[in-house]
Amino acid sequence: MPTTLADAQNLLSDLIACYSERVDYLMIRLEEAEGTDILLRGDKVETLSEGISIGGHIRACYKGGWGLSCFNQLATIKDRIEEAIAAARMVGDEETLLAPIDPVQAVCILPLKGTDPRKIPLSKKKQLCDRYTELLKSVDHRIATTSVRYGDSAQKVIIATSEGTLIEQSWVDMEMRFAATARNGETVQTGRETTGSRKAYEDLTGLDEQVKSAAQRAIAALSLPSVKGNTYTVVIDPILTGLFVHEAFGHLSEADMAYENPDLLEVMTIGRRFGPEELQIFDGAAPEGHRGSYFYDDEGTPATTTQLIKDGVLVGRLHSRETAGKLEEAPTGNARCLNYHFTPIVRMTNTWIERGKTPVKDLFTDIKEGVYARNWLGGMTNGEMFTFSAGEAWMIRNGKIAEPVRDVTLSGNVFQTLADIEAIGDDFYWDESGGCGKGGQNGLSVGCGGPSLRIRDVVVGGET
Repeated sequence: MPTTLADAQNLLSDLIACYSERVDYLMIRLEEAEGTDILLRGDKVETLSEGISIGGHIRACYKGGWGLSCFNQLATIKDRIEEAIAAARMVGDEETLLAPIDPVQAVCILPLKGTDPRKIPLSKKKQLCDRYTELLKSVDHRIATTSVRYGDSAQKVIIATSEGTLIEQSWVDMEMRFAATARNGETVQTGRETTGSRKAYEDLTGLDEQVKSAAQRAIAALSLPSVKGNTYTVVIDPILTGLFVHEAFGHLSEADMAYENPDLLEVMTIGRRFGPEELQIFDGAAPEGHRGSYFYDDEGTPATTTQLIKDGVLVGRLHSRETAGKLEEAPTGNARCLNYHFTPIVRMTNTWIERGKTPVKDLFTDIKEGVYARNWLGGMTNGEMFTFSAGEAWMIRNGKIAEPVRDVTLSGNVFQTLADIEAIGDDFYWDESGGCGKGGQNGLSVGCGGPSLRIRDVVVGGET
């Protein structure tokens, strides 16, 4: 694999010139990746590996039809180009519509601020996981099972297109996940924590309190009463806000979902009001230092910050060049792929709700009976419907946080929930633990964030 932009240019420019006249658009992607994967379940090592992956893909477009061919050997690249072109010409029967971007030649490295995980021996990474496993188990004898997962990856990607773009981009990403399940008779409760970084290996080494908190929540929940299922005014913390804006609203903002679904496109009409005037929602890879940040997306479109909701009104959506071209809107730099095995599709980057003006303590004022939910345990979405499980929760009584409760799930329609936001807190937190899945491309690094929110008429599942 070429190791510099100059090497890539020597290899790719001739190939692009030879084949580009046969299609409307041609891209060659070369990729080199290395990483570590460790998974401990209790004292059992399920995964302990280091790996290197080298390969690439060809994307060709002809009359609106796309062909994709992947490879692991540069010697076969001409055959793979022929395959991609043949596939595109076989299915293309419309017009190729790609929103225009300026061609660019650049070398971009997302800088680390501390130690590169590639400099840490596998044995030390395993020792870190062992230490966190012991911390989880040490909290209480009722901790029945634990899991600790460590992953790091370093990727270097070079893309060249028939429009003259030639970009080399590289980054390092790290993530850890922790879970502890507590058992007391037939009662079982689980606590989870996840964290990630694109800054330094040190961000993963000082997590003792965060790790123990997962086990402590599981133990505490064993003796808590279940919440009584009802419709409540709910206050959620910034972590749940980030989960909500990503899962429930963000995916609906991805334009490939809209142009492939006329009903959704009608619902997601630009200019439609979705929430209060204070509500501002953004997505963008341009903010530095987050796990969804980069300089250019996987089509060579520059990173941007896109406002999705302004003053409660839908003003934007997320695009690849194709979705932007078909909907006659500007590309936003949101075409991303997990690796060279996949084609870029429209994906979120860093998604957030802007902080509001209400002091957090005032969010609870005048709530006669409600629920305060923090952190996340799990969740799912189905179109505009969502269900999230809170990591911990308390009842709100007469404007004050009261007794803790367990088994709190929050459900609703995302559009109605946005409309039911009563107040937006003046706090804010970035959650770097996200690994997004879509179209079979699971674990794509993203960031999400927001302030605490007060929302009326939320359906809270629990005991009847």
